[in-house]
Amino acid sequence: MEGQQANEEDKFILSLPRERGWGIPDLYLFQEFWCPSILIKEVNLFQKDFEAKDSDIIVASFPKSGTTWLKALTFAIVNRQCFSSFENHPLLSSNPHELVPAVEFIYRGDVQFPTIEPRLFGTHTPFPSLSKSIMESNCKIIYISRNPFDTFVSAMSFFGKIKLEPLSTLKMEEAFEMYCNGIIEFGPWWSHMLGFWKESIAKPNRVLFLKYEDLKEDANFQVKKIAEFLGFPFTQEEENNNVIESIVKLCSFEKMKNLEVNKSGIIYQFLEKKYFFRKAEMRDWENYFSPFMREKLSKIIEEKLDGSGLSFMI
Repeated sequence: MEGQQANEEDKFILSLPRERGWGIPDLYLFQEFWCPSILIKEVNLFQKDFEAKDSDIIVASFPKSGTTWLKALTFAIVNRQCFSSFENHPLLSSNPHELVPAVEFIYRGDVQFPTIEPRLFGTHTPFPSLSKSIMESNCKIIYISRNPFDTFVSAMSFFGKIKLEPLSTLKMEEAFEMYCNGIIEFGPWWSHMLGFWKESIAKPNRVLFLKYEDLKEDANFQVKKIAEFLGFPFTQEEENNNVIESIVKLCSFEKMKNLEVNKSGIIYQFLEKKYFFRKAEMRDWENYFSPFMREKLSKIIEEKLDGSGLSFMI
């Protein structure tokens, strides 16, 4: 029976529209998003089997939008009573993706379910495809977005380093055309952002929508906002003792990139930890984009986000 079911699942997957991936050999158009071939069964299991708790916290993002940073900040904020010493903190000895595991890779068997509450999970799965139990629970979802220009450049660098045979590296022109058509792991990027953006407007107590650029410009303010949203507000005493500043420093790009734990080692069986720490700069896209690319992507952003209230400074 199980073999027959698996065979039917394989047939279903093979019937879906397929494109080559950026870092994964194949992408399948599954529930209106481009799902990596190595995760499509796992996303399906996540939808059917995941049992959300009201205390759960979901850190959601489109790939290469600041995921690692937000995972680190969320873990530090929520667990600051357990790990009040920043000199012996788990983030100094564990990668943020180990402390806040991606739910898709949990179902792949690469990492374990968190056991300590509140449970922290990461996900790249678009909002409409999250598990039914998440939709019906009171768990909190925190989403980080990023300027689509910088997201493209970061994705080009990241996926170009992943060596999953028989995949060859994409040329920038080819990758850009795919990106403009929404063909990228968990894309289209515009519908991914809009799904969480609209839910954050409809249910602001359940979904917090952040921008990477806002975090860069005023991390202290944003960390305080995140803590209040998650139900772990800072006390006046903590503020007086510079706890917010300490968390921002602990989770800073410079600090995390230079930790030994993030310089070597593998996570999710094939991703080197050092791949998650590149530049963390804003407007790095200016070093790569031609005038044609800038104009084309600007028009797509304007068209796709028109009327939504969501915008990005170009």
